[in-house]
Amino acid sequence: MALDSSYSAPRLVVPNDGGGPVAAAVPGLLWAFRIDAEGLPHPLAVNEAAPPPGPELIWLHLNLADARALQWLAAELAIPASARTLLLSKDTYQQLHVADDCVYGVIADLLRDIDGATEDAGHLRFVLQERLVISGRYGALCGVDAARRALEAGRRISSAAVLFETIIDHVASTMEAMAERMGDQLDAIEEELLSDDHADLRKGLGQLRRTCVRLHRQLSGLQLVFHRLEQQDLSGLTPGLQIAAPKLAQRLDELDRVIVEMRERARLLQEELQLKMEEQGNNSLRVLSVLTALLMPPTLVTGVFGMNTRALPFADSEAGFWWAALLIASASCVAYVVLRRIGIIR
Repeated sequence: MALDSSYSAPRLVVPNDGGGPVAAAVPGLLWAFRIDAEGLPHPLAVNEAAPPPGPELIWLHLNLADARALQWLAAELAIPASARTLLLSKDTYQQLHVADDCVYGVIADLLRDIDGATEDAGHLRFVLQERLVISGRYGALCGVDAARRALEAGRRISSAAVLFETIIDHVASTMEAMAERMGDQLDAIEEELLSDDHADLRKGLGQLRRTCVRLHRQLSGLQLVFHRLEQQDLSGLTPGLQIAAPKLAQRLDELDRVIVEMRERARLLQEELQLKMEEQGNNSLRVLSVLTALLMPPTLVTGVFGMNTRALPFADSEAGFWWAALLIASASCVAYVVLRRIGIIR
């Protein structure tokens, strides 16, 4: 989206701790937005400096893997010391803090590759002030990137809190899309299981259960963050920083229930698959046992006639071979009748 004609060149200048402006471009900046008084977002060039905080909201998203970005955050950004410490840390514990008209923390998001969302977790670090939002990540994330695309499409943002809620909504939407794909995979696996086609089903079910466990772990952390935020008194914060924690917590609770149900479904399918495989193994052992029992008497007969001793039956008879063959067949028939009577063969 192009800048409107009423706005001059996109210069991003963020005050430092000493109060002086920083006129250079922000190092490690991945994207930047200026959100005007009407809530319309305007992308800013990442190779230029950012406008100073004023009546409009500025969102800066940085690549924290860039050492220059960390140096800029440590030296030039005017935010509370605790927020700066968390922003510069590599802590993966999901958390959200409120202090000095500033909301900051760490939330989980799914890592993104060329093909889309992966099942691996990344972490978004953020600082929300009334007119400035700073976020950063070490690896490409799905939810925050989807929020960027939404702003590029013209999504209206009325405050920093709404921008953060938009990011969380897209994090949840990414997980929901992954849950839908896993549901389709479970349906396909169940169909194959019912059709007795068990090829490679164990591997697929194991991967699905692992993905469910990972998503549940991330969602549990997010739920805890927003449930704790619900219990805090946010009346002292400016309206632009008052996050709708109950709404976000409710959506995450519903999504987590779906993930947990899918995990249990995958576990039940694994158990059913294991039972079927055990049944197939038992049937194979049963067939092998029956064959062994049928062949044991003929083997005994051939062993007797194979002894190099005197006075063997039929040794001097012209029809000795046929009498021995008849004895072998009779022994097999007797074994078969015995197995039928005791119920091993039906």
